[in-house]
Amino acid sequence: MKALVAAPLHKDALRMLQEAGFEVVYEEYPPEDKLLKLIEDVDVVFVRSKPLITAAVISRGSKLKAIARAGVGLDNIDVKAAEARGIKVFSAPEAPTVSVAELTIGLMLAVVRKIAYADRKMREGKWVKKEAEGIELRGKILGVVGFGRIGREVARIAKKGFGMKVIYYDIARADPKLEEELEATYVDLETLLKKADVVSIHVPLTPETKHLINESRLKLMKSSAVLINTSRGGVVDTNALVKALNEGWIAGAGLDVFEEEPLPQNHPLTKLDNVVLTPHIGASTEEAQERAGLEVVKKVIEFFGLTKK
Repeated sequence: MKALVAAPLHKDALRMLQEAGFEVVYEEYPPEDKLLKLIEDVDVVFVRSKPLITAAVISRGSKLKAIARAGVGLDNIDVKAAEARGIKVFSAPEAPTVSVAELTIGLMLAVVRKIAYADRKMREGKWVKKEAEGIELRGKILGVVGFGRIGREVARIAKKGFGMKVIYYDIARADPKLEEELEATYVDLETLLKKADVVSIHVPLTPETKHLINESRLKLMKSSAVLINTSRGGVVDTNALVKALNEGWIAGAGLDVFEEEPLPQNHPLTKLDNVVLTPHIGASTEEAQERAGLEVVKKVIEFFGLTKK
């Protein structure tokens, strides 16, 4: 059995693969032309949010039986093309929950307390004490868009740790017991955007969620509100967001994901003081990477009917 590891995978996960009898070929984020050659004789390929596993790549994998995503979200994999070939697609949806939720809270604090702005000015030798006045999270309304694992964890931290009031929107209402536990109230998206002081996005990127947060919906938000996105960049219309931040429709934003990654140098978002930007590091913790790697490797080993030697 041969495994192509096309993205960083935790060392314990790599060792588990090898102990199960896989010949491991490691090539971090290969460009498509190289990936097309590497995929030809492997039984399974491991990826993260990159590289793209397109229909063209899948068609070249004559021996390919499984695609494993060490993380959550499958938007870089052509799942339909894989299914058409009978190729199994695995992911690790629970692995990054805590890490992404904690980063989400960190971005909230960084935006509302102007931490990144104050840090930049301090390094420039400027004492911006007055300009860096912020707001507290306690008592504010958190609107969670997407109430899956990560959205629920963000709500839990915000409610239990900061005393925030939680409202949420999803395509389906959560279990009443969960609502009671988190003291979370279900509302429609428009109501959430109008009421929330902080809007946090936690939905996958699908044709239905593409530009879910667009110009008309940004205009529904309070001028004092902030937007946090740690899900996928394409859920938010970047051009509309830049306009909203420039023209004061909303007060600020914290973004870990972007429509184009890496974010181009001198992008309009990098010029704004009311935005905190991080390079898609939601799941970039030792703990999350270990959980993700081990989870997908265990699934792959079980799929191929193998055991560790």
